Amino acid sequence: MTALPPFIFATCQSGVENVLKREVARQYPFLRPAFSRRGFVTFKFADETHPLEGFRFEAVFARAWGFTLGQIDVRDQAEAARQLWALIAEIPVRMIHVWPRDSAPPGRSDPDTPWSSEVEKIRSLIQAAAPESVNLVPPETSPSRRLRGQWALDCVIVEPNEWWVGIHRLEGPETFYPGGRFPLSLPEHAVSRAYLKMEEALRWSQFPIPPNARWAELGSAPGGASQALLDRGYEVLGVDPAEMHPAVLSHPKFTHLRRRTTQAPRRAFRKIRWLAADINAAPNYTLDAVESLVTYPQINVRGMILTLKLPEWSLADKIPEYLERIRGWGYNVVRARHLWYNKQEICVAALMRPFKRKPVVLRQRARRKPAS
Repeated sequence: MTALPPFIFATCQSGVENVLKREVARQYPFLRPAFSRRGFVTFKFADETHPLEGFRFEAVFARAWGFTLGQIDVRDQAEAARQLWALIAEIPVRMIHVWPRDSAPPGRSDPDTPWSSEVEKIRSLIQAAAPESVNLVPPETSPSRRLRGQWALDCVIVEPNEWWVGIHRLEGPETFYPGGRFPLSLPEHAVSRAYLKMEEALRWSQFPIPPNARWAELGSAPGGASQALLDRGYEVLGVDPAEMHPAVLSHPKFTHLRRRTTQAPRRAFRKIRWLAADINAAPNYTLDAVESLVTYPQINVRGMILTLKLPEWSLADKIPEYLERIRGWGYNVVRARHLWYNKQEICVAALMRPFKRKPVVLRQRARRKPAS
């Protein structure tokens, strides 16, 4: 490629378009909003500028993004597939991603409902129309180092008769799946949908978590997220004054501390290296509770997955402040994402790399003076 296109597209949760636009205005003042629909927004580089090679669009509320190559008005799908490859031209794409924009009213779409068979039909038509020179990998290919940095073809179905075509680099794990949507389904034994939220967060964060790791989860009831951790073989300390589901309580690697975080004895966290929090409260309350633990002298938490609730969307403007506060605790890898399984909330992944344990301070007892 000699030059990258001057337009960017982003797909997001339906109803979050204005939140995404405000975020982009803060981070990328040279980008201007262009075409927009529910769940789909495009931006244009201002003043006839073009993105440089290596440009990254990092937006919390963009589930997926790429460079826009153009729009296709669809009358015949097979013909539209051929037009799509004319837009791709000589770009060496390795994967084909097809997905519909999220057009359902906020909170009404079900993230683990499979996309319709029409989506797979369109993907198959696009693959069948590909030139012989295109070297595609199977659609079920999982993230791999050998594919990182390669291009993927994007076809966003904005309307049944309107496709938007683009490209994106295969980099983070979410970029290997259409729309940034990990292929997840709720297990039959799961006690709540928080299971999927935790599983998506773990796959996205790519934390270097060892087997038999010890976790604490703040706000653990009824236990869906704890189950996701337990199913991976981890030990879990659930901290919540509410009742846990019997299926979670009976697990041999689960311990319930039925108290609020502020009332929990700090000695219970001395062996904890990983922390999750999903407290039904405003962000500052959650951050206060977490800070009281991770900054305690004898507690050494290496990594965290935090859910920050946003009771008002205006709080999204404070996300940079929240992330900077977490960095102030010694976590130098801090990222945020509006997960597919998030509603009016975001997920924050924080890691201390390299991990530095706090020095153990031994208190000596005062020596008694010998009796005279």
